[in-house]
Amino acid sequence: MHAAAARRSTPRWRWWPEWSGYAAAAWSLAYGALGLYWAGGGVGFPFGLEHDPGARSSVLVGARQPVGAPAIAVLGLMGAAAAFAMTRTWGGGKRRAALLGFAWTVAVGLSLVVPDFRVLVVVAYAPILLVSAAFGRLPEVRAVDAVPWPVLNQLVCIVGGLVWAATALAYQRRTGGACGHCGRTDAGAAWTTPRAAARWGRGAVYVAAVVPLVYALTRWAWALGFPLGITEKFFRQGQAIGLWWRGAALATLAAGGALLTFGLVQRWGEVFPRWLPFAAGKAVPPALAIAPAAFVSVIVTAAGLMFVRVAFAGTFALGDNRVSLDENLGALAPELLWPAWGIALGAATLAYYYRTRGRCRYCGRL
Repeated sequence: MHAAAARRSTPRWRWWPEWSGYAAAAWSLAYGALGLYWAGGGVGFPFGLEHDPGARSSVLVGARQPVGAPAIAVLGLMGAAAAFAMTRTWGGGKRRAALLGFAWTVAVGLSLVVPDFRVLVVVAYAPILLVSAAFGRLPEVRAVDAVPWPVLNQLVCIVGGLVWAATALAYQRRTGGACGHCGRTDAGAAWTTPRAAARWGRGAVYVAAVVPLVYALTRWAWALGFPLGITEKFFRQGQAIGLWWRGAALATLAAGGALLTFGLVQRWGEVFPRWLPFAAGKAVPPALAIAPAAFVSVIVTAAGLMFVRVAFAGTFALGDNRVSLDENLGALAPELLWPAWGIALGAATLAYYYRTRGRCRYCGRL
């Protein structure tokens, strides 16, 4: 299909290689403007323990507004200039490498380093709150309490990171002689063929399904009264505040996610099963599987990296108390596998994309 015909027959979001750079520039300018506002003493600076009481395990726990706010303003301006240059396909040789290095660093920093586990908790508890609301059991909690501004800011940063990743990928493809939409070249790559992707994608799915089950087993054990891998004292502390039942709820969602992960390699991940009303037998839109799986892989990896940092610290917070990992290794050991879970889920999602993408409607390559 010619580019002009493809443009007329597809929604605008499919043309992300063309507009993602402008979106990254706009995001950077907007966030840089926030940095300028905070540098002038504005309220709402979302980083550091002074402004975010839940930031004890954040990589930015020590951030201070007088230093952090001007840095955000400068980085925002630099990001806007770099994104605009990439959209215009400027640069070559060392300048191309510098732009790509900057873009991928920003993408990884915003989506994987800045966020902590609280984003994952908010996303995981959302279905629980919806079910509670359906049965009229939703407690009276204000949105600002359930999702405080520092956590909402982390979601904003993740969105910015994903936009920057799209910008970097589009620029890398365009300047590398590949199709900006599918990444294919005339030479092709053996590992991206549907047959090859089905092979390595299956292994990634198994890893992405096993890790959350390890986490779930420990949380179910604690909810049922078995202090697996933790001291009796720590077990009683969590039991007194109902922590283990909340953990069991999250564990159940993790187990459900592990089951859904198999859809990335099973037929029911490409064709809706017959027992599903209204959609039985219809093809599953690839984006319906790819978008949520990719997003979960990002927030799981970010949470896992946070727990790795906590492990190096040797202690973690439970309310106002510090808990030693030497005696309670079971409290954190499953989470130390989360980076592997997130990376494996991302790889499985990529394999699913390679298997289901078909012929590119923009460049015509198969």
